[in-house]
Formats: sequence, structure tokens, C-alpha cells
Amino acid sequence: MELRVLVCDDSMLIRKKMKDLLEGLKCCVFEAENGSEGFKMYKDSKPDAVFMDIVMPETDGLEALRLIKEYDDQAQVIMLSSAGTATKVLEALKRGAIDFIQKPFEIEQIKATLEKVVHTGGADG
Repeated sequence: MELRVLVCDDSMLIRKKMKDLLEGLKCCVFEAENGSEGFKMYKDSKPDAVFMDIVMPETDGLEALRLIKEYDDQAQVIMLSSAGTATKVLEALKRGAIDFIQKPFEIEQIKATLEKVVHTGGADG
């Protein structure tokens, strides 16, 4: 698959779990621990997909999503959160997220979402 994926989450444990899972799926993984770092890293590494936590210190996931979509309206951002309130999910989708995955997530959900990224843009537009 060889996708470039950014994992943006303030939990080191979640980042490690995602990284291991994604590398197992042959992805090249970048990590950020908050939204502002995630936005900077997005600009620097231009990943094919972003897994973004919603609740984070400094800049939350919704704000980071807004910044990324303003910078690149083709960005493939998937929101990841345990704070899955309907309002936040709707807000994320309205702001351009392509999907929402509830934590704790299953490997199958991540795989299915990556398939969607490959078919809707990913590496080759």
C-alpha cells in the first residue's frame, strides 16, 4: 500500500498502537502530539492520510482539521476519538473529515478507512 500517514494524538500509547498497526500495513508513519504540531507536520510531510484525535491540548483536532483543509482542500483526514459526541462528529464531517472512528478502534476499521483513502485520492489523486 505504501501510504504516508500522519497520526496526530496526544496519547503516546495510541500513537504507538497506530504506528505499529500502520507500519504492519506497509505505511510510512509520522507522529504529532497535538493539533498545531500536526498541522506543521502535515505541511512538511504532505501525508496521504491523517488520523486525528479530536480532544487534544494546545490545538484540538477540529481546529487542526480546519487548518489542514484550508491549506489543502484535498487532505484526507480521519477523526479518531473516544469523545464521540454526535455534535463533534457532525462538526468534523462538516469541516471535511472523510471518516470518524470511535476509540478503541479495530484493525479492520483502520484497514477499511485506508482503502477508502486509496480509492478517493491518496497517493495518486
